Amino acid sequence: MADGQKKFSMMMVVGMIVFGLLLAGGISYFIATKIVADRVVDKRSTQREPGVFVKLGDAKDGLIINIGGVNSGRYLKIGLIVELRPDKKIAAATGKMPTPEEIKLADTAVYVLRSQKMEDFDPLKQEQLKELLKNEINKAFGDDRVYDVYITNFVLQ
Repeated sequence: MADGQKKFSMMMVVGMIVFGLLLAGGISYFIATKIVADRVVDKRSTQREPGVFVKLGDAKDGLIINIGGVNSGRYLKIGLIVELRPDKKIAAATGKMPTPEEIKLADTAVYVLRSQKMEDFDPLKQEQLKELLKNEINKAFGDDRVYDVYITNFVLQ
């Protein structure tokens, strides 16, 4: 009977070791696939080449736009900076004339801002306005060139 208990206790010890190894392997697999993989994906999505910042409008005042219709008498003074993905084909501006890229950016921004209703300029809707500007500028350029739109000044009169 002592041999039976020895075999039983030896089998129990071996079984517990195998179970422990399987459990440790399962936990390691879960950590490697779920937690570490999510961190790697997050790092890859945040890593991008540095953008080119373009300030729209006048260097001091930004854009001054008549909004709410021709007879409304409402004006918006807004400072916009657009962060673009660098384009190797487009040369840097030389002189005082804006580049065709800057002209296209300003035209699209003015068009979008003038087409908005007064309620759309509510401070709580600022993120929606930035997203709308980003999407419309991307449409104008034909690809996803805009990383982000920054509003540095906002005065509604």
